[in-house]
Amino acid sequence: MSSTPDRYGVLGYPIGHSRSPVIHTVFAQQTGQGMRYEAIETKPDDLESTIAKFRREGGRGLNITVPHKGEVVRLVDEMSEHAATAGAVNTLSLEDDRIVGTNTDGIGLVRDIIANKGWSLHGTRVLILGAGGATRGIVRPLLEQGVAEIVIANRSLDKAIALAAHFGSFGDVASERFDDLGSHASFDVVVNATAAGLSGERPVFPASIIASKTRCYDLAYGRSSKPFLDWARRIGAAETASGWGMLVEQAAESFYVWRGVQPDTSDVISRYDG
Repeated sequence: MSSTPDRYGVLGYPIGHSRSPVIHTVFAQQTGQGMRYEAIETKPDDLESTIAKFRREGGRGLNITVPHKGEVVRLVDEMSEHAATAGAVNTLSLEDDRIVGTNTDGIGLVRDIIANKGWSLHGTRVLILGAGGATRGIVRPLLEQGVAEIVIANRSLDKAIALAAHFGSFGDVASERFDDLGSHASFDVVVNATAAGLSGERPVFPASIIASKTRCYDLAYGRSSKPFLDWARRIGAAETASGWGMLVEQAAESFYVWRGVQPDTSDVISRYDG
């Protein structure tokens, strides 16, 4: 006897580019879970009403993507420790009496870097380019891997200073302007968390931040990651990686939060050359 599959989805604006429905459909097939997953385009003004409607209609869980990860915080009844620290939520569990928010972005990044790419983080100096919501979700998980120092750089120093202060109790976190990065020695790992690649904008960072030992990671994937990663390769970075693996790994953690089953990510990651 068949039953109606549980309903899940992702909210964003715009959302047409999202690969999350494909990823979660593969996970559901792989693990034999009765669920369906859809992309729902939601303008910022409609976020609360869309979540309420989805919940009334029996929806069990939602992923939250740009530009809603910060705004959705006010709509949850309970947050995981990482989500509370980040001030950003990317996964909602819609329970009978409450909405629980978690953030799986940092877990996804760390798993991709360590388990999939085989990069070491312990004892490294890490530079994060950008001080927006994407950076908020990854700083604490990186510090928990034993990195020696994180420098958060941004065009506007005020935002970088605020984030560095926010995460300072978890480890050594400093701030810097993009324009002043030339005064720093090269880093072991450079993470691009800016949205510059979405418009094809070329990096304007000093080449001195990258040496032959440096590994470079762009949180974006596909065409959006190309400008930064091409630049890093030209300068001589040791290795480069796009955020495709992070997207799949954070989706797997969301899937586990909802279903209590950990899917195998290797097949999904290998289907796409990010």
